[in-house]
Amino acid sequence: MGDFTVALNPPKTFRSDNLLSTTNRISPAARGFQTSLAFKPRVFRGIRASVMPREGQPQQQQQQASSLGDALVNSPRRNDVVEAIGRTASLSNCLSETNLHATVPGLESKTRGKVRDIYDAGDYLVLVTTDRQSAFDRILASIPFKGQVLNQTSLWWFERTKHIVSNAVVSAPDNNVTIARKCSVFPVEFVARGFVTGSTDTSLWTVYNKGVRNYCGNVIPDGMVKNQKLPKNILTPTTKAADHDVPITPDEIIERGLMTRADYVEASEKALSLFEYGQQVALEHGLILVDTKYEFGKANDGSIMLIDEVHTPDSSRYWIANSYLERFQNGLEPENIDKEFLRLWFKSHCNPYEDEVLPDAPEDLVCELAWRYIFLYETITKSKFEVPLTEEPIHDRISRNVASALSSLK
Repeated sequence: MGDFTVALNPPKTFRSDNLLSTTNRISPAARGFQTSLAFKPRVFRGIRASVMPREGQPQQQQQQASSLGDALVNSPRRNDVVEAIGRTASLSNCLSETNLHATVPGLESKTRGKVRDIYDAGDYLVLVTTDRQSAFDRILASIPFKGQVLNQTSLWWFERTKHIVSNAVVSAPDNNVTIARKCSVFPVEFVARGFVTGSTDTSLWTVYNKGVRNYCGNVIPDGMVKNQKLPKNILTPTTKAADHDVPITPDEIIERGLMTRADYVEASEKALSLFEYGQQVALEHGLILVDTKYEFGKANDGSIMLIDEVHTPDSSRYWIANSYLERFQNGLEPENIDKEFLRLWFKSHCNPYEDEVLPDAPEDLVCELAWRYIFLYETITKSKFEVPLTEEPIHDRISRNVASALSSLK
């Protein structure tokens, strides 16, 4: 998760002698949604997310929610996207690597993250979202159009969450690029969870199934089963070690000097508010935002800013809301539109943590994931994803657009 943590200005160390209590502090307003999948109304500076109750909701909303599962599998739009992948030869022309420091004046160095290539541009960072697909701390494949989808999805959410927390975005000169203000990045990822689920070693279901009942300062009740909704939303922070995520408690974050107590409390409350707002917006569009992660940095004026990506299918898990309860009650996996199915394919065909060489992801799975990312973008934003033209090589296009944007910032 996350590439802002490799920002080119090293994060400052913020220390405090005051430690958090052993209980993770939860914002009183961040409550998650009820078993009926109905949120409690909440106002965010004049923005009131509408409530979609399971029963008595408008017929049009019911039809929208019930049709999402069919649209994911059978819609004509899916055929259009798959055809576009073939028509543009996208499987062989993915943006798997960039070298803008060799083509754009003023870029001083490059840092390669799991998905993003990050360039130092003085007071700014140039973040190029590639088509690389990561999981299990590995690069699994390259997914057509993925970089554009992730960048545009994040930009949509950044714009709509400014009433909760400011962000580092300066401009987006290209479909795959965001230019951001530099800041001191907190070396902690705030993982927000609403359900007991997941398949990775650090997922809540994996550790819960092993008997863990106190995870990252959160007490989880006995008797829960996979994919069950938690009593309330929680945060399970992680930090980086040897390129993988390591769970950590709030007390440990303070003790190690990764954040001050005040910064941790503020960032955790913002993370839970962002998660609740994201759940509300997702539910309005027939989706459940199951879990996600946030990263924050500190600006020169001391304010906390949201960085990296927001509510993308790379950083988040989404389920189709209308079918969740019935499938859960019948012991079936939820209908998901994120990358979980690709994770499960690799887990069933290899040991993705230990095998030195991984099998190639099948083309049909790659195309399916490309479609799911686009489907999620279009479902959330209610706008049509524009398949990029191929007349100009993508690296040339990005170089030209970034050079123009940086010249205007001087």
